[in-house]
Amino acid sequence: MLDLSTGRVRALVRAGVVTPTRGPRGAWRFTFRDLVLLRVASGLVGAGVPARRVVRSLADLRRRLPPERSLSELRIVADGDQILVYEGDAPYEIDTGQFVLDFRVSDLAARVAPLHEAAVPDLASEVMEDAESWYILGTELEESVPARAQAAYGEAVTRNPGHADARVNLGRLLHEAGRAAEAADHYRRALEANPAHATAAFNLGVAMEDLRQWREAERAYSRAIRLQPALADAHYNLASVFERLGDRQAALRSLRRYRDLTSSPAAR
Repeated sequence: MLDLSTGRVRALVRAGVVTPTRGPRGAWRFTFRDLVLLRVASGLVGAGVPARRVVRSLADLRRRLPPERSLSELRIVADGDQILVYEGDAPYEIDTGQFVLDFRVSDLAARVAPLHEAAVPDLASEVMEDAESWYILGTELEESVPARAQAAYGEAVTRNPGHADARVNLGRLLHEAGRAAEAADHYRRALEANPAHATAAFNLGVAMEDLRQWREAERAYSRAIRLQPALADAHYNLASVFERLGDRQAALRSLRRYRDLTSSPAAR
């Protein structure tokens, strides 16, 4: 249940991390709090934190926390060789109790987005000449102002209908907005412009799945795999499509290939 060796459990008991009582026959009896701490120890060891560090750090935490404090209020995570404890949104180092800064990228992005958006009109006025410039502008805007990125990609394909990358990116934004049929049309046109565009083929497969057009999805994923045989996600998705089509043998072959790719040294 805990994925800890007996030796590690004994070390945690000796360090005072857990304090089991003895049953009538001498067997240890752990409280729920003990089991939670043992599970935390297992997770930290599994994350690559040295076992001795885990024992020492959890012992420090046990001494620091009052007995009545609920462990459910805490979140303990491994960050490289550090162990951090989160109480609410305030993380601190488990060994020292020193608080650390926690920059949440999503929060920072939300604050920066209005600044970025305010600068867009001036930037756009400088890059209206050609499709490639509109495409580059779209890539710059995706993170902060996706609606304007969509408009920029639309301008790119208006100026150059054969701009495959702009088609793919525009299709993806439409797809994320729930407009799978429109997205599929852009993926198809990207493939017409660049028949070797594996991403366009893969994305078309995803759109066809969302539209429940399984044969079209099979053809799209198969094309993506022909173009990029090591595209693991395409093999995985194709296995799911074959299951839908009732071809279990083909599904198993695709899933086996996915596992081969994701378990290889290169994939790791």
